[in-house]
Amino acid sequence: MDVTPELLQESYAQLNEVLGTEQMMKVFEIYRGRQISFPMRLYDRKKVAQKIIAEYNGHNLVQLTHKYDYSQRWIRQMIRQNDSKTE
Repeated sequence: MDVTPELLQESYAQLNEVLGTEQMMKVFEIYRGRQISFPMRLYDRKKVAQKIIAEYNGHNLVQLTHKYDYSQRWIRQMIRQNDSKTE
């Protein structure tokens, strides 16, 4: 299908700009007509919590907050929950 970029709906125009026409058409074919919302965070909370628990060494809280884009408060909470489970 030939695509005329200036006629595209705004969301498809943005996808076309970012992904290119071929990939935009794949998205169109798979998802057309659906309402899609993307989570604010890239990573899954449960999976991040497991990684943080595995990587936390008692001194790297700030590094983990930057690496996974979660607050220090949330990371401390995950560590405390894990500590209470292991006791």
